[in-house]
Amino acid sequence: MKIPEALPGAPAFSAELRERLASALSARASDHPPRTRNRREDDSPLFTNRLLLETSPYLQQHAHNPVNWYPWGEEAFEEAKHLDRPVFLSIGYSTCHWCHVMEDESFDEPEIARILNQHFVAIKVDREVRPDVDAIYMSAVQAITGSGGWPLSIWLTPERKPFYGGTYFPPRDRGPHQGFATVLEAIQRYYSQERGKVAEVAEQLTGFIKRDLEAAAAAVTQPPGDEVLKLAKSAYARNADRARGGLLGHMKFPASFPVRFLLRFHRRTGDPEALQLATLTLERMAAGGIHDQIGGGFHRYSTDPHWLVPHFEKMLYDNALLGLAYLEGWQATGRADFAQVTGEILRYVMHEMTSPEGGFYSATDADSPNEEGEPEEGWFFTWTPQEIEAVLGVERASTFNAYFGVTPGGNHEGRNVLHREREPAELALELGIEPDRLVATIRTAREQLYQSRARRPAPLRDEKILAAWNGLMISAFAQAGFSLEEPAYTETARRAARFVLEQMREDGRLLRTFKDGHASGPAFLEDYAFLIAALLDLYEADADPLWLHRALSLQETLDTHYADELGGGYFNNADDHERLLAREKPGQDGALPSGNSIAAQNLLRLAELTGGDRYRERASMLFSAFHETLTRAPTALSEMLLALDFQLEPTKEIVVIRPPSGGDLDAMLAPLRSTHLPNRILVVATEGEDLDAHSAVVPLVAGKLAREGKVTAYLCESRVCKRPTTDPEIFAGQIRSTALEPTYVGR
Repeated sequence: MKIPEALPGAPAFSAELRERLASALSARASDHPPRTRNRREDDSPLFTNRLLLETSPYLQQHAHNPVNWYPWGEEAFEEAKHLDRPVFLSIGYSTCHWCHVMEDESFDEPEIARILNQHFVAIKVDREVRPDVDAIYMSAVQAITGSGGWPLSIWLTPERKPFYGGTYFPPRDRGPHQGFATVLEAIQRYYSQERGKVAEVAEQLTGFIKRDLEAAAAAVTQPPGDEVLKLAKSAYARNADRARGGLLGHMKFPASFPVRFLLRFHRRTGDPEALQLATLTLERMAAGGIHDQIGGGFHRYSTDPHWLVPHFEKMLYDNALLGLAYLEGWQATGRADFAQVTGEILRYVMHEMTSPEGGFYSATDADSPNEEGEPEEGWFFTWTPQEIEAVLGVERASTFNAYFGVTPGGNHEGRNVLHREREPAELALELGIEPDRLVATIRTAREQLYQSRARRPAPLRDEKILAAWNGLMISAFAQAGFSLEEPAYTETARRAARFVLEQMREDGRLLRTFKDGHASGPAFLEDYAFLIAALLDLYEADADPLWLHRALSLQETLDTHYADELGGGYFNNADDHERLLAREKPGQDGALPSGNSIAAQNLLRLAELTGGDRYRERASMLFSAFHETLTRAPTALSEMLLALDFQLEPTKEIVVIRPPSGGDLDAMLAPLRSTHLPNRILVVATEGEDLDAHSAVVPLVAGKLAREGKVTAYLCESRVCKRPTTDPEIFAGQIRSTALEPTYVGR
């Protein structure tokens, strides 16, 4: 395969690099069509750069740009020092729509690439692989512009210090908006003529980044109380959209309205408003176009306040978190439709987002080829009445279209985003058919349309496997496997956990990402925290002490290499990772929970399971580290509120012992599966060697036996226990009671 000697305006490639690129291009040519409009007559790419040698799908998307891209690393910064040039750093991710737009308009344009190559050293970073790099330079851009987003575009000195930045730039000037080419030329002049000012601005921004990301030592040592939970609930209630669910605003983000917190607040206080706001949000999201009504799963966010027209990318982490939200919604309300949504999410992930090895892929793109082969946002997921009629026939298409709001004019670019505006019973009455018949018709039609849609060109799938995001999805499968009594979910969680633990560790340390048969990259706080949580969930669902042992081992590594021993909480990077401008201590929840929020929950669960005071002390220090944020702006740490709720309530310690002969374990566990009881730990063990294995790690299990040869349940708080019972109905009453009245003390 032909590799150019140099890219436009760039220094010549070395012979060794050209050989490596040619070899990589030859190996990928058959199944990796070049993503560029710059092609030769034989359809081979005209340009190739270093990103072809990377495993990140996002970096590979840019491998045929005429830009002389480098991956993040010493080579790029040494080149910038050698050439005395500033660095242009571009950060994005593979399913980012505006990243694709800027690539097509600017990075794939030879004349703009020439300007970039002549005057800058260009670096491309996948934010999902290097969230630490992203956090640092996002902080800088937010300081410069007052906002942030992706693609992130920022200019650095060769010492990695930022001095200017923004997000998306059009290629050329558009009215008041300067184009990327203009900005590049202006920054080149500024850097060459005003080096002193550049250095001054860079120092100021570096100082801001350190203050912003490196949390100071806590001013208080007392963890916050339940007043924080009340403040958070009041804030959500003030800003709630009481007609459509979620928060008021022009767009809707599921993660911005923490349903699981509101369900816990209702459970704690009996507040009916908290339950009403949570259930309304679950209802409207499930009915909206943000929910893939055919294939299951949820899109990234809604571009309108109605949950109707989404930004069509699908992220693994969104679906993991929403799967848990709907599962808890079912437990809190008993509504089967909420459990059904969880099942549809997990079905989607099993069918479309699971690798042959068992790990979970990261995301799918918003764009897909339309009938003309041109990329179009949402085309894969949208329909015309004619397309539906061709699959279902006239009569059933009419019923389907009425159910999902399909019209000839559509609601998105002449096509229809499917959504539900009426309940089945209401529509059935209007159509003069039985509700059960309507539901059965819609179920069959959805499956037929799913099979038809599968024949369309699918959106790009980002097939990198991230440890952190796999942790979130393992938790969803494990909790659903237990609560919905679905062995296939539990087995899916087992396979994924084995995959991460066996394929994504080196010398006992986690690695961040897996792609093309190889794991690589340093793991971050969220990788450890989310996977530890997953293993604890799997321990409860699977009743295998192995998962608890693995969780304890990972926690030891986290405590050794990531803990802030003076200030409390955990840093994002390990103490032996690459040194960046700042060592971030994540202290805000966004689309993803912060690693510290999940770490707080893990520490409290481990303290209850093992009786280890060191975990409880670390949890107390962590809460103290974020005391100011929790008391001043508790909604900034919505996931940490779940940990605080756990800490403020006496934990229910549940041990279920099965006799060697077996017994009806399912009958005993049934009430626990369907009850919303988030602040508890669970151990299920069989008398004999299995019980001994659990007892070696979980002291509260020791001495507990199956009475009268029957499955026996023990429910305790603070090591004070209800009387053991072999009656599932009595056990159901115990776990559903608000307060424990201790009648049995000891083991």
